[in-house]
Amino acid sequence: MSNTCLNIPPMVQTFDHEDFFARRCIWVNGPVIVGAGPSGLAVGAGLKEQGVPFIMLERANCIASLWQNCTFDRLKLHLPKQFCQLPNFPFPRDFPEYPTKYQFINYLESYAKHFDITPNFNETVQCAKYDETFGLWRVKTIRESNSNTCDDQVEYICKWLVVATGENAEKVVPEFEGLEEFGGHVLHTCDYKSGERYSGKRVLVVGCGNSGMEVSLDLCNHNAEPSMVVRSSVHVLPREVLGKSTFELAVLLMKWLPLWLVDKIILILARLILGNVEKYGLRRPLIGPLQLKNSAGKTPVLDIGGLQKIRSGDIKVVPGIKRFFQDRVELVNGEDIEIDSVILATGYRSNVPSWLKENDFFSKDGIPKNPFPNGWKGKAGLYAVGFTRRGLSGAFLDAISVAHDIGKSWKEETKQKKKSIATRHRR
Repeated sequence: MSNTCLNIPPMVQTFDHEDFFARRCIWVNGPVIVGAGPSGLAVGAGLKEQGVPFIMLERANCIASLWQNCTFDRLKLHLPKQFCQLPNFPFPRDFPEYPTKYQFINYLESYAKHFDITPNFNETVQCAKYDETFGLWRVKTIRESNSNTCDDQVEYICKWLVVATGENAEKVVPEFEGLEEFGGHVLHTCDYKSGERYSGKRVLVVGCGNSGMEVSLDLCNHNAEPSMVVRSSVHVLPREVLGKSTFELAVLLMKWLPLWLVDKIILILARLILGNVEKYGLRRPLIGPLQLKNSAGKTPVLDIGGLQKIRSGDIKVVPGIKRFFQDRVELVNGEDIEIDSVILATGYRSNVPSWLKENDFFSKDGIPKNPFPNGWKGKAGLYAVGFTRRGLSGAFLDAISVAHDIGKSWKEETKQKKKSIATRHRR
């Protein structure tokens, strides 16, 4: 059965009357998937293999818009490719151990083409709400028009809703006192592409995660003078230990050892390889890196050369910001430094609370309340993929579970419908 347009007048009683008739109403004989990033694509591929129809909605004009539009040029996958490949579609053999962002985007486009996944691009979900009276999800969207006509408003009605917008749907921009007085160039890392334009400039990088460290390194490589704000503690680990990925080693050790002991081993190895990083202003948290990742979703920094630049003084580590003034910033330790530009490596967050009208499954931060591996399935046909705080590999495990669960329900329902039709024909 294909997706069809229809009018369902009785349902008007639970929603705004004028809004209902302002929108085209489409029944979806399968799930609606919100988000065409890696998580959404993985669910779509799993459903395709089972013959389950679906509609995939994407607000941007391309798949994996975060990767295509919001990442810098030098970015590579932080983990080996075997931990980042989507289900049932390995990376090409000639790809390096750590593919570039362009290689990863090409891989995702090949994945979508292979499984014949065609998202509805430029279509933004405004609201998704479960209608308890009819046991259906109602997903209201607005679709950008290519002509001078008004944007198209659509309402999808479905039994299953898959939230695949992920943990990084919108940028986080903290408020800083005096930033409007600064007068220099300010941008978030989602708009940063290369350090080329910053040659000879004094740049304050706010944030010391993987993005902050890598942007600082890129600025150094383009002859800029970066100062990196390290406000809180951070785990810095070598990307590899004796030629093997630190992440791969941790996964291997966790098969036999408890998490706390694996953390101890990883930290000892990090100390042997990197030395004492605390003397450079990089305080380690009291909780181990793996435990911290599991409990708070805070990813350790995998060093790819930034630490060497910190040791040499090319990257200056500074404490938190007190306030900005014109062409300078005052730090919490009382130090004043003159700067030309500010780059906010302050991360991203989920945007689910802004459009999903549901309070049981997701927290106010837009993350499922139940931690991995039990955060993929809610009530009434609601699913989540890409919120595991375990990167791509965790998202893809959830995608397999979601696709299998929906496929099972869809096949049972289809079977019952066929039986019902056959019974009516016999009468």
